[in-house]
Amino acid sequence: MTETKKNKQQVYTLLIEVGRKQGDGLPDGATGAALMCYASGVDEAEAVRETVAILKQADLAPLDVSGYGTLEERLAEGHDINEEEQALMQRALDENSVIVAQMTPFFDADGGTSQ
Repeated sequence: MTETKKNKQQVYTLLIEVGRKQGDGLPDGATGAALMCYASGVDEAEAVRETVAILKQADLAPLDVSGYGTLEERLAEGHDINEEEQALMQRALDENSVIVAQMTPFFDADGGTSQ
């Protein structure tokens, strides 16, 4: 008897906080950044591993990852997800990739830098 393949790729919404690293491309004076990503994987753990690996290859320094689940899970929780966001999620699924949808740099309130 053969098992039905249940491990189907899904797209997970991840918020990754990154610190500073030489050559990271973040703006001068930034202390780090938050990246909103859509990542495909058979489960959230795989999506996180792949995303962290890609960000490290891009000379970023991932510090923390928060997972917000799949499109279906987010809709069930009442999240408002617009068509543009859904299109980016579909692209991540179609390309079996990680899409960085938004990057928000962090700055110290006093204007100091950590680099």
